[in-house]
This record gives sequence, C-alpha cells and structure tokens, in this order.
Amino acid sequence: MAINAILDLRLKAESLESAHQVIHATLAATRAFSGCQDVTVLVDSDDPAHVVVYETWESMEHDDAYRAWRATPEGAADLAGLGSILAAAPGLTRFTVAAGV
Repeated sequence: MAINAILDLRLKAESLESAHQVIHATLAATRAFSGCQDVTVLVDSDDPAHVVVYETWESMEHDDAYRAWRATPEGAADLAGLGSILAAAPGLTRFTVAAGV
C-alpha cells in the first residue's frame, strides 16, 4: 500500500534566495530512490519561509528504507546543505490512505 510522507520545513529568512536550489538538489536523491513515486514541493502562499515536501512512496517498507539510508553517511551527505537553510528541525508525518472513506 502506498504511503504519503509530509516533511514540514521552516526556512531561514536570509536563505530564501538560495533555498529552492538547495531543496531541489537535496531531493534529486529522494526522487531517484527505489519506491519513490512522486515528490512535490509546496510553498506557503502567505509565508515563503514555510515549505512542505509531499512524498509518495510505493510502500511503508520503501519509505523505511529511504529514511534508514538518509541516516547513513552516504545518505546524509547532501543534507548539510539543507541543514544550512533551516530555521528549525523539520517535521515528518507519514500517512496511509483511508480505505472506504
């Protein structure tokens, strides 16, 4: 069953000009990871420092494998750039589609 992951990001105001390039570069590995079906970046219309990354994964197992990979030195290598533009730790919530609703 597919899973949706929402990564909630708060960006530093002084990083807004470069933030989208950093996010795009960071998400290249996400998009290429096995089981990733889609990654959409949403920017809050009222607050450009608030960005949500909406990911769709083939299964919970694929998402788990991705999160485990990101915790390795190889997977974390391009997260340093992301860390430099964040004003706070990102929030992650994972969802499954409610059947029959």
